[in-house]
Amino acid sequence: MCYTSLFFYPRWKQPANEATISWDVSGYYWYLPSIFIYKDLKHQSFKDNILDNYGPTYNQFQQGYMIPNGNYVMKYSCGMSIMYLPFFAIAHLVAGPLGYPKDGFSTPYQVAIQLGGLLISLIGLWYFRRLMLYFYLDSVVAIVLFLLVFGSNYLNYSAIECGMAHCWLFTLYVFLILNTLNFYKSYQRKYAVRIGLLIGLLTLIRPTEIISCIIPLLWGMENLGYGSIKHKINVLFTKYKYVLLSMAFAAAIISIQLIYWRNISGHWYVYSYRDQHLYFRSPNFIQYTFSYRTGWLIYTPTLLFAFIGIIPFILYGKNKVAIIAFFLLNYYVVCSWNIWWYGGRAMIQSYPVLFFCIAELISVALNRKVILWLLMPVALLFVYFNIWMTNAYHKVNFWDSDCMSGAYFWHVAGRWSVAPEIGLLKDNPEMYFGQPKQEMLVYQNNFASETGDCYISDSLSAGKSLRLDKYHQYSPTYKFPFQPNGAKWIRAQATFSCKAKELAGWRMAQFVVRLTSNGKTIKENMERVFHDLEAGQTKNIQLDMKLPDTPCDSVSIWFWNADSDIPIKIADLKAWTFK
Repeated sequence: MCYTSLFFYPRWKQPANEATISWDVSGYYWYLPSIFIYKDLKHQSFKDNILDNYGPTYNQFQQGYMIPNGNYVMKYSCGMSIMYLPFFAIAHLVAGPLGYPKDGFSTPYQVAIQLGGLLISLIGLWYFRRLMLYFYLDSVVAIVLFLLVFGSNYLNYSAIECGMAHCWLFTLYVFLILNTLNFYKSYQRKYAVRIGLLIGLLTLIRPTEIISCIIPLLWGMENLGYGSIKHKINVLFTKYKYVLLSMAFAAAIISIQLIYWRNISGHWYVYSYRDQHLYFRSPNFIQYTFSYRTGWLIYTPTLLFAFIGIIPFILYGKNKVAIIAFFLLNYYVVCSWNIWWYGGRAMIQSYPVLFFCIAELISVALNRKVILWLLMPVALLFVYFNIWMTNAYHKVNFWDSDCMSGAYFWHVAGRWSVAPEIGLLKDNPEMYFGQPKQEMLVYQNNFASETGDCYISDSLSAGKSLRLDKYHQYSPTYKFPFQPNGAKWIRAQATFSCKAKELAGWRMAQFVVRLTSNGKTIKENMERVFHDLEAGQTKNIQLDMKLPDTPCDSVSIWFWNADSDIPIKIADLKAWTFK
C-alpha cells in the first residue's frame, strides 16, 4: 500500500482533476478552506480563483450550488472535513515556510490529505486484523488480508484514491465492530459512548451509513427465532441507558450538519444532492453488480467469495444476524442510488462485514483440501486481475467509467498493451477486425463544395476541413441513398485532427452513422473519436456497422462536439460496404 501510494502513483503530483483534492474529495474538503482560510462559507467568493488555478472539477463549481437566498450550500456533508482537519492543519502550518501558497490547494495540502488517507487505511488494516483474530485462526486472517489488499478495490481506495471517503469509512466500521464486541463483553459506558460517536461520524460522512446502527443493535444474535429475538429485546431494555447514551452522542455529531444547513439556508434540512436520489422500489442490482460500465463484481471479482461464503457463514459463523442483515441492507441501499454507475467503491466501507463471510469460506477450504484446490487458482486469477486493473486504470487508461462495453472489456482484460484503436470499442462493439472482401465505395465528400463558416481551407485535405469548436457544435448531416446489395457491413471513415485532447468522456466529439428506412431509424452506431485520437495527432478513424436484416434506404453521417470547447477538424469523409 505504501509503495502504491508513494511511488507507483503519487496522486498529489498529478495535475488538476487527477490530483488528490479533486472531484468528490474537493467537495468533502471545501468546508476547511472556506472556514479557516477564506472565512467565506456562505458566499464562496474565492471559488473561481481556486477553480482557475487548480481545476479540481473541470473549472465547474460542482462542490456546491447557490440557493434562493444567494448563499452557496455544499453538496456533501461535512463529516470528511472533520476527518481531514488534523492533516489540513499540519499542511497549513508548513505551507508558508516551505514556500507554497497557503490557499488550501497547493502541494502541502495535497500531500497531507493523501498521507492522511494512507495512514488511516493502515490503521484500519491493523485493527481489522485484530478484529478477525477474535474469530479466526491467524492463517485464515493472513489470507483475508492478502485478498483484501491485493485482490480488491480496497488497494486503489486505500493507497491511491485515499482522499475519498471509503477507506476512512472502512476504518470507522472496524472500530464500530470492535467497540460493539467489547460492549457486549463488559457493558461499560465508554463503549456505548464510542458506538454513538462512531455511528454519528459515519452518518455525518455519508448519510446512508445510518444503517450502521444495525451492527450494535443486532450483535450477538445467531438466528431470528422467537427466543433469540426476545433475548435481544430484553438486553436492550435492560441496558436502555446505554442505548440512549449512544443515541445522544450520535445525535450530537449529526447535529453539526443540521447547524450548518440552518446557518446557510435558514432551514434545518437541505437536500443537497438535488436530482440524485435513492429509489428503493427499483434498485439497480444487475447494473450495479454486473454491468461492464462499472459493475462491482465485474471489476472486483474477489468479492464473489463473499456471496459464496454466506452459506458456510450461516452454518458456522458468529453474530450471523447482524453481519448478514447489514450485508444485505447495505447492498440494497447502494444499488438503490439512481447514479448506479458510481461503481464498486461504494461497497468498500462494508468490507469489514463482508470479509467475515470470506473468512468463513477460507476456514472451510483450509479444512477441506478439495475446496482449497478449487478456490486457490480462482483467487490468484482475481488477484492478478486486481493488480492489472489498478495499473490499467492509472497508468495506461484502459478503464473509463463513462464509456465501457463488453466488447472493449474482453479485448483489454488482463493485457498490458493493446492497439490504440481498441478504445473505439467502448462505444461501438461492432468494430471489424478481419480483412474486408468485395469492398464498394458508396459515398465520399472532401467538403470542397460545402459552404458555411464551419468549413475552412487548410492542409488537412485537398478540399476543405470541417471545424467543430465551442461555437460550432454540430456538423451538417451528410445523407445519401443506400442499398446493401448483399453487403454485410458498412464502414465510414474520416480524417480527424486536433491540437488538444478532450479528456472528459461525456464531452468527447462523436462520429455517428445512422441507417434509416422511409425516415424511420433502423440502426445507429457512434464512436467518441478521442478514444483513438491524441493531442497533436492527425488520424484516419473508422466506424463499422454490421448491416441488419431489416431493409434500409439511406445512410446519415454527422459529427457532434458534445459541448466541448476543444476544437477538432474533420476531412475526407468516405463510406463503403464490404463482406
